[in-house]
Amino acid sequence: MGKIHLRHLYQAIPDAVLVAVSDRFYERDKFVEEYPGIAFSNDSDEVLAQPEIDAVVICTPTSTHAELIEKALEAGKHIFCEKPLDLSLSVTIDLLKKAEKRGVKLMIGFNRRFDPDFSKARDSVTKNVIGDIQVIKITNRDPDLPPVGFIEHSGGMFMDFSIHDFDMARYISGKEVREVYARGMAFIDKRVEEAGDIDTCLINLVFEDDTYALIDNSRRAVYGYDQRIEIFGDKGMIAVENNLYNQNVIYTQSSISQALPLNNFSERYETSYLLELKGFVNALVKDAEFPILDKDIISATAVAYAARKSLKENRPVLVSEIMDEW
Repeated sequence: MGKIHLRHLYQAIPDAVLVAVSDRFYERDKFVEEYPGIAFSNDSDEVLAQPEIDAVVICTPTSTHAELIEKALEAGKHIFCEKPLDLSLSVTIDLLKKAEKRGVKLMIGFNRRFDPDFSKARDSVTKNVIGDIQVIKITNRDPDLPPVGFIEHSGGMFMDFSIHDFDMARYISGKEVREVYARGMAFIDKRVEEAGDIDTCLINLVFEDDTYALIDNSRRAVYGYDQRIEIFGDKGMIAVENNLYNQNVIYTQSSISQALPLNNFSERYETSYLLELKGFVNALVKDAEFPILDKDIISATAVAYAARKSLKENRPVLVSEIMDEW
C-alpha cells in the first residue's frame, strides 16, 4: 500500500508535493535511485519533525497505526491512514477526538467508495433509479490466503477484511446498520483457526429500516479477485460485476469463455486508490470536509466489533450493544 500511494503522490497528484518517505526496512540507496530528489529516512520521527511537511500518509502494519497517528497529531500534521485506525474502538474514538481538538484532519483508507463502478451504483441509488432498496449483496473474496502471521496481527476477518464491506453497505444504502449476524469457519487452512480467526464467512446486516445486506467473504477464490455488488430495489436492480483482464468473450462450438477476474487488489482498485488520495489532498488544499467522516470510521468499526461478537456468541448482535460499551 505504501508503494501504491507513493507512486500516486510522486506521479499523479499535482496538488501535492512529495517531501519525504520513511520506511524502517527499505534501503536508502535503492530508494534515492528510484525517487531522486525525495528525502528518505528509516526513522519516521525524522520525517515528522520536518516543518515543511503538512500531511502524512500512514501505510504500516495495523499494530503501529495508533502510535504513528499520535506522533503525527503532536507534530500537527494532517493524516491519511490505512484501515483500521486501531483494533480498539475506544482507541479509534479517542484518536478522532484528539484530531478534532488539535484541528488536524484525519481520514481513513476506505478506498472502495472511490471505485468508479461502485460510486456510480451509489449515485444511481441516491437518484432513486431502482426505487427503495430492499437487499444489498456484497461478494468480497481474495485470490489467496495471506500469511498466517499477517492474519494474527491485522485485525482478522472482520476488522481487516470485512470492514471494507461494512463501510460499503452503509455508503451505498445511505443507512445505518442496526443488527449484525455473522457465521464463519476456517475452511481453507486450519492454521487460521489456530491463530484465532476464520477465513470464510457470511454476514447478515439489518439496517435501521429493516432492509438487509448480505456479505459473502472468503480468503481464497482460485479464479481471481472476486469483487461484486448487487443492489435490489422495488423498481429494479444494479449489478456491478468483476473487472476482467479483458472483455473478450470467445464463442466456439464447444464452449463460451472469457478472461478471469483481475488477480489482486492493486490491479482491481488502482483507480480508486488514486481518487481516494486525490480526495484527501483536495480537502486539505480547499480546507473542505473529507469525503470520509469520523462517523463513517466509528460506524464501520462498531459493525466489525458486532460481527466478531456475533460469531463468538452465535447470535444476532445490536450495534447499540457495542456503542453502549464505550
